[in-house]
Amino acid sequence: MSPPENAPTRAATDHVLALDVGGTGMKAALIGPDGHPVHEARRPTGGVGPSAAGVTGPAEGATADGRADAALTGLLDFADDLVSIGLDRFGAPPVAAGVVVPGILDGDGDVVRYAANLGWRDVPLRRLLGERLAGIPVAVGHDVRAGGLAEGLLGAGRGASRFLFLALGTGIAGAIGIDGRVEAGAHSGAGEIGHIVVRPDGPVCGCGQRGCLETLASASAVGRAWAAACGDPAADAADAARAVEAGDPRATRVWGEAVAALADGLLTGITLLDPEVVIVGGGLARAGDTLLDPLRTALRERITFQHPPALVPAELGDAAGCLGAGLLARARVATDSRPFHESTPSGTGVPAGSRGAGPAAVPVTSPEPGTATDASPDPDAGRRRVARPRSDIPEPRPPPRPADVAGVPNRPFAAEGHGGARRDPRGEAPVTATAFPTGPAPDSAEVRKP
Repeated sequence: MSPPENAPTRAATDHVLALDVGGTGMKAALIGPDGHPVHEARRPTGGVGPSAAGVTGPAEGATADGRADAALTGLLDFADDLVSIGLDRFGAPPVAAGVVVPGILDGDGDVVRYAANLGWRDVPLRRLLGERLAGIPVAVGHDVRAGGLAEGLLGAGRGASRFLFLALGTGIAGAIGIDGRVEAGAHSGAGEIGHIVVRPDGPVCGCGQRGCLETLASASAVGRAWAAACGDPAADAADAARAVEAGDPRATRVWGEAVAALADGLLTGITLLDPEVVIVGGGLARAGDTLLDPLRTALRERITFQHPPALVPAELGDAAGCLGAGLLARARVATDSRPFHESTPSGTGVPAGSRGAGPAAVPVTSPEPGTATDASPDPDAGRRRVARPRSDIPEPRPPPRPADVAGVPNRPFAAEGHGGARRDPRGEAPVTATAFPTGPAPDSAEVRKP
C-alpha cells in the first residue's frame, strides 16, 4: 500500500513500528510523528517455513508446540519485514517498535508469561524482538490495555483524566485509564472486569469461578444464548442484535439478561474507580444504541450515591490495538532518551514521572546499560526526536450530570480528530490531550474504524 500523499515529512527519522498480535491475525503499521500511518499491513498469525527452533508450521495437524513456535516466527518475520519497508521507503528504520499481545506479561513487560491463543508460555518477547530488530528499542504490552490507552488518548476518552474501557468480545476485558496512562496493577492483572462474579449460580467460567461477567455478557455468551433460544447453532451476537431490533421477544429476553449482567458488573467498576467516562468497545459494541441505550437505563436504575459516568461507544474500532502499540513505542523512545527518567510501569504507555516534562522534542541520549539498544549503537540517534509526554492533563472536570448516562455526554474537551489543541469552554488556555502528536484516524482499507 502506498503512503498517503500527505505523509509526514519527518517519517524517515521519526516513524515507529506498531504491531497488534491476535490469535488468528496480526495488524501492523508504521506510524509517523503526527500519528498518520505511513504504511499498514495485515497477516495471519503464524507462517509457513522453518522456525528458530527448526519447526515448520503451522499446518493442519501441527502440534501445539509447532503452532506456538510458528506464531512466534511469524511475528518476528513480520516485524523484520516492516523494518525493511521503513528502510526502503524512508531511508531509516523505525525509532522504536511497540507490540501488543493477548496474554499475561511479567511486571516489566519483557516476558509473555502465558498467551492461550498463541500457545505461549514464558516467551522473552522483548529480548527476541530486540535481537531480531538489531537493537531498536522495543515495548511489549497487553492488547486490551493498549487499545484502551489509544481510546483514552486518541479516541472516545480524549480529554478525560479517568476512564474505564471495556472490550466486549470473546470474553470481557478492561483498561483503567488514569491521567494519561493505563494502570497495569501490581502483577499486570488490573482491568479483568470480565471475571467479576455477577451471578454466583451462573455458568462455569474458564477461570474456575461461576457466574463471571464474561460468561453472561460477552459477545460469545450472547451468541450462545441466542443460538439456544432460536434453535440455530450458527447464530451469533450480531444475529441477536438484529432480532432485538426486529422486536423478537426471545431475542429481547436474551439481550435483556445480558444487559442486566453488564450493568451489575459496571456498577462494581464505577463504584471502585469513579471514572468520568466508560468506553464500550469490542464486537458486541457494534450493536450501537441497541446495546448502549438499555445499558444506560439499567445503569441509571442501579446507581445510588455514585457519580454516573458518560457511557460512550469506542471510536477507533479494530485499529485501537495497533494505535496503542504505537503509543507504547513512542513512550519507549521517550523513556530510553530521558537522562533522569523513572521506570515505566508495565502496560502504561507513558513514562512515570512524565507530567511537567520538558520540551516537545529531546535528543536521544545513551540508554541505560543492559537495554536492547546496547547491542547496536544507532548512528542516527542524534537526529531522533520524540514526542512530548502527556504533561498537560486537563483539570478533572465536574462529575457528569445524571442525564449524561441516558443521553449525550457532557465532554467539554471533545473535538474533531484524534488529538491537537482544544480550548476549554471555561475560557482557559488550550490544552493538548495526547501522549504524542496525532492526526486523523486511519482511513486505510486495512486498518480502520468499522
